[in-house]
This record gives sequence, C-alpha cells and structure tokens, in this order.
Amino acid sequence: MVSNVIDYIHKQGRAITYSEYMNLVLYHPEIGYYSKHEQKIGKDGDFYTSSNVSDVFAKVFAKLFSRLVKSGAAEPAFCELGGGTGRFLSAMLHEWQDLSPETFKILNVYSAEKSGFHRELQLSGIKLHRHTSVSSIHELPKPYRGILFSNELFDAFPVEVIEKRHNQLFEVYISVNQESGLVEKLEPLKNDKIRNYLDWQNIQLSEGQRFEIPLAMLEYLDEINALAEQAVIVTIDYGYSNKEWQHPARFEGSLRGYFRHKMMTPLERPFEMDLTAHIHFDALEKKAEELGWTLLKRERQDLFLVNAGILSYLKENGELNPFGEAAKQNRAIRSLIMPDGMSSSFQVYIHEKGTNLHGKDIY
Repeated sequence: MVSNVIDYIHKQGRAITYSEYMNLVLYHPEIGYYSKHEQKIGKDGDFYTSSNVSDVFAKVFAKLFSRLVKSGAAEPAFCELGGGTGRFLSAMLHEWQDLSPETFKILNVYSAEKSGFHRELQLSGIKLHRHTSVSSIHELPKPYRGILFSNELFDAFPVEVIEKRHNQLFEVYISVNQESGLVEKLEPLKNDKIRNYLDWQNIQLSEGQRFEIPLAMLEYLDEINALAEQAVIVTIDYGYSNKEWQHPARFEGSLRGYFRHKMMTPLERPFEMDLTAHIHFDALEKKAEELGWTLLKRERQDLFLVNAGILSYLKENGELNPFGEAAKQNRAIRSLIMPDGMSSSFQVYIHEKGTNLHGKDIY
C-alpha cells in the first residue's frame, strides 16, 4: 500500500501536506481505510468508541433527544454525522421508540457518512422507511431543523502539521526517499491559513514543538452552520485546550495511527490503519461562538452520562452468570463512568442555533 502513496506523490510532482496524505489514505473512495470492507471498530478492528462499549451509551442519548423533541425544543429530525457502522443510531432509535412512540412516529432520521461500506452497514441495520443515508451533509434537506449529533468525528479529520525549528515555523510534508520510502520533509511555512489560525488562537510554539492545525474541522463547522437553521448540535470527542497543548507531554503533537489496537507512527501501514489527532477544544468553542451558536453544556463525558441518567439503566443482577445481559450492561456502565475510564478523555458539547433551548433544559 505504500506504493500507492508513492505513486500519488510522484503524480503530484511534489511533496504533499499531511492533510493530503490523510485524505488519501483514509478517505480514498476505493482503497481508503474507511472505504475498505473490513471490520474497523471493536475487538476485531483497530479501535473502540464509546458507543461500541455498550448500547446503553445510545440509550442515554435517546432519553435526552426524545425529551427535547417531545417538549418542542427540537424539531422531529435527527442526523448522525459520521456514524460508522450505525450501531449507535440503531440502538438509539430502538430506545427512542420505546420511550416516546408518539414522537418516534414523526421522526425523520438521517445519517451522513462518507464511507460507502459504512453506509451499507447502516442501511442493513436500520429498518426504518424514514431513514435516509447520504455521503455528505450537502445532501441533507436545507434548511435543516432538528438534532445534529457526532461522536468521535473530528478526531479523524485531516490536519496540517507544523514544527518550530531554529526559531522559524515549518510545515511538515510527506515526501519519498528512494531508500526508505515515505519520509517527512520540513519546508518553511507559507500557508496563510495556518498563520491566521495561530494568530486567531494566540498560539506561540516553543522551539522544537510539533503542532497540528485543524483547518478541516473549522471548514466543516462552517458547513454545518450553513445547513442548520434551527438545531441542537451535539459534539463528542477527545482533545485538549490550548493550555493543555503546551504541556511537555504534548510536545510532539497527537497525530498517530492505530492498527489492531496498537499505536503506530502516521506513515506506517498507509490505507491499513486508522489515523487520529486530538481536537482543539478552544478552536471549537471560539468558532461556534463566532457562528452565533449558544453553548448549553460542556461536560466531561463520564459526568455528563451520570447527570443524563445512565445510572437508571443499572439492572438488578440476581443471576450468577457473569456473562448475562444484566451483568454485561452493568459492567459497561461502570466502564463509562469510572473517573479513570475512557470517558474521562472525552468532552460532550451541546450547542443550539435558533431554538428556545436553555442550558437548564438539558437534564
């Protein structure tokens, strides 16, 4: 698969940016990682998500979303952005139907997923005539009114990569070495969008520091804003604040690959592994504010799940079988809310645009 990248670079006649590399190896419509007809999430894949741990994660959000629609705070439309296999959406809809059949009957459901393979999985697992699967949010009805939900979407977005060397900023490119194959190449920074981002966020890099720039995330937020007229926008992801990015532990940046749950460097196994980078929370918050979105809630995922009622899904476990459904769900709840569990790395953002929703209405 390395040969495909080398061929691409040769065709370009130049070194390519990290965002070009990530777009190629992750999102190529035929051979990109997310397009391949292979298991990517879970024990037999390369990584886990919160929704893969247990359907109880989706049930908590079904309780929240159905209540928002029932109260009139949100229109009866739901769209998951980048939903992968569709497990979250399927479990969430089943729970919604049980909790509020009257709103479920009028609910229009959408999923915007770039991967054709994942769209096939979603359509096979979600048997609802009011469900529409599209490859881009540009195919959604506009203006959109309803709920927009994403979980671990932006961490898979392409990023630009820069470094500071000898008191000068460089952009990191991917090039080809005849002996060693794919290599990184530093070139003096010329991209004004990157410089504008650093000024916008008031970021000063230290000597030797590597840093990722989330230009694609900001562009996508603009696209969401152009689409949504009246929406509740829920974003869940892992990342750092600008202050946290300055910690010595983040000095080399966060971009990495995952193959069979093992961490890899970004240029290893192109097309065969996931690539991910922690998102920039301050940039997300400031961009949303500039777009006129109101922040209703920002909470660490474990605290959010507790406040949103996940403990109500604990089951009486009188059975002795530790692999029974009750025991498995209880273990999943504990893993999602323990302070040192996976949820402690995630933030839940809830914004609203054009609704009458207030922060006090969330729980």
